[in-house]
Amino acid sequence: MSDDLVQRHSKAFEAELITDPAEKAKAEALNGLRQYDFGLDVIKQAMERKSFKLRVSLVLSLQREALRGISAYAGNFRPAGVTIEGSKHAPVGAHLVPELVEDMCDYVNDNWETASPIHLAAYIMWRLNWIHPFSDGNGRTSRTLSYVVMCCRLDAILPGHPTIPEQIVSYRNPYFDALDAADAAWKDGKLDLSAMEELLGGMLAVQLKGVYDAASGTPAAE
Repeated sequence: MSDDLVQRHSKAFEAELITDPAEKAKAEALNGLRQYDFGLDVIKQAMERKSFKLRVSLVLSLQREALRGISAYAGNFRPAGVTIEGSKHAPVGAHLVPELVEDMCDYVNDNWETASPIHLAAYIMWRLNWIHPFSDGNGRTSRTLSYVVMCCRLDAILPGHPTIPEQIVSYRNPYFDALDAADAAWKDGKLDLSAMEELLGGMLAVQLKGVYDAASGTPAAE
């Protein structure tokens, strides 16, 4: 069952390649699978190399998979301003995006050994949404990238269903509340991701419980 909440959407000048709503929805669903598979490949490669560095190129590549064949801006930062329907947050100007995304990557890399996987995932989830670097696909990219970072930090492909990204899609209210809480703290000059960390921790527990339920033969919850 999904949350009864108006969705948040980016509004920007968008060079759409598909205008038919049904065809666009079909393409978005297919691209969602491609983006997730791309993320799994990144995790596997990091596990094989025993190392991971978050690069701007990965952020762009994940967004490209989400918008492939849908937008002419797939794999590129937005060229202009953007607003978010349903949110009080006003994203930064387009000219600031590249540097801020680099700073986001630096934060993750600089804190890789000392910060918890959940903290790093929470930071990505919030910070990428705060920057809102793309004309479209910001939420999808932040959810996948956050999950990739968590798995790479844990050096594991996490088992179980529903996955954290799937849970966020189904239950958006707590996700939006956690983003708003981090935004409010940042306005006061503080980095406080406690709400997002709690949310992701709970969702991770649900995902891993899915493995236990399957192993023990426990019926799935309705």
